[in-house]
Amino acid sequence: MLNWVGEPVAAEGITERLFVVDRPPGIVPGALWLPSAPAPRYPLVLLGHGGSGHKRNDRMRQLARALCSEAGLAAVAIDGPYHGDRVPAPLSAPEYQARIVAEGLDAVIDRMTADWRATVDLLGSAAPVDTTRVGYIGVSMGTRFGLPLAAAIGSQLAGAVFGKFGLQETSGMYAGADPASRIKADATAVTAPVLFHVQWHDELFARDGQLALFDLFTSPDKQLIAYPGRHGETKPTATAAWCSFISTALGQLR
Repeated sequence: MLNWVGEPVAAEGITERLFVVDRPPGIVPGALWLPSAPAPRYPLVLLGHGGSGHKRNDRMRQLARALCSEAGLAAVAIDGPYHGDRVPAPLSAPEYQARIVAEGLDAVIDRMTADWRATVDLLGSAAPVDTTRVGYIGVSMGTRFGLPLAAAIGSQLAGAVFGKFGLQETSGMYAGADPASRIKADATAVTAPVLFHVQWHDELFARDGQLALFDLFTSPDKQLIAYPGRHGETKPTATAAWCSFISTALGQLR
């Protein structure tokens, strides 16, 4: 069941609506952004936030504004595991990573994939969005949980932006879990167009591991973009490239 929270808020040419999806084992908090220009149904882009972020952080809202106002797309984000409104207070990276490992990384990945699929299915009947073909944008932790989703929905995925993620992680991240085999299996199952973003001096994910992950995608249309800088840096030209790629994939490039 999807329940709207509060009233729609219109600003800067877009409308934001908060919601929760009520499904076992708990609620899935989300935010939906729609263009102000009327349309029967808007193509939909799923936004996956990074670690220690949440569904309405600055990057999610900036991406939503760009997608809605410039490309006529709708956008939706949900809180990641042990993030945002899923927890009483924000957790540090070691804290949420430890909780995910304690629950079981594969179990959390499967739960997050099911959360996304339930959200998309319910929005298809509760909002003016087209869920038959969707786009996805998510880097870092957004890629960690976006890759399994992309593999699961198959031909429903029109295109995806991944990056800042790879097969080799900094020692201590998700201690006690070995995600490489799951990452490889999910990446090889992705056949939709992919744009992959690499931060050339990423201190969390080794460059070789990021390039190795890019090689695993079996899509006949995959592109790689690279920028100098550390993991947390993202240039405006990069986010513009993400939005352009997804707009093209969904047939909405203006």
